[in-house]
Amino acid sequence: MEDLVAVILAYKAGLVFLWLLFLFVLERVFPAAPLMNGGGWFEKYFPVRVRRNIALWFCNLILSPLVVIPLTAWATAHIVGWRPEFLSGSVGFIFDLILLDCLIYWWHRLNHEVPFLWRFHEIHHLDMNLDTTSALRFHFGEVLLSAFMRVFVVIIFDISLISIIIFEIILLIATLFHHSNVRLPDMFEKALSLVIITPAIHWIHHHALRHDTDSNYGTVFSFWDKIFRSKSARQRTVGMPIGVEGAQDKALLQLLTRPFKRKKP
Repeated sequence: MEDLVAVILAYKAGLVFLWLLFLFVLERVFPAAPLMNGGGWFEKYFPVRVRRNIALWFCNLILSPLVVIPLTAWATAHIVGWRPEFLSGSVGFIFDLILLDCLIYWWHRLNHEVPFLWRFHEIHHLDMNLDTTSALRFHFGEVLLSAFMRVFVVIIFDISLISIIIFEIILLIATLFHHSNVRLPDMFEKALSLVIITPAIHWIHHHALRHDTDSNYGTVFSFWDKIFRSKSARQRTVGMPIGVEGAQDKALLQLLTRPFKRKKP
């Protein structure tokens, strides 16, 4: 078991990085929406907002081995142990995948509906353009809150470490994909959207209109929003504004401190 976990972890980083690099290049060759980057080659590929998103990502990369991974490992070592035999092996993994995605849906939804959680999640939404780097842009406070929430989920639902790691890989691949600015053939994207979240679905979630921001919470599977009646009827348009209604993106230090500042009435 430990050998299998080690092998999966060894391939995880490389696989996710290659997928990120592939989408990052593809969305700049075949963009769904016009690129809003000026200047020369460097500013085209790495404008200020992209560098800011990557900086936030590096903050969370530091947290991962210090907090997130140890907490998850501790949780899997203290599971309740209620799971019956038929929920083991491949059947158990499919169960875990569906369960974890459903729980991520509700955690995401709570991040919008609970004001304290929104303080941290808002940093993700303040990005006024969308591309693969938007999928990396999360405040460290949200990452820590998510890690502690996952401890309870793992223990209560008796989820194995292997299921968590594989789901994380799927989650990262899906998140990078549906934040991307890649232009997809309409028929292909419509077919995909019947099962998984596509850019056209998730871009509505980043529309700078609060009614749309508070919809389309799905991460991997697209049917949760239909089941729980949170699917937006709006269709993506090329010029739709991205971000938080009534707010502007901030400098890196302001983004890091924003959740801890008292909101003006």
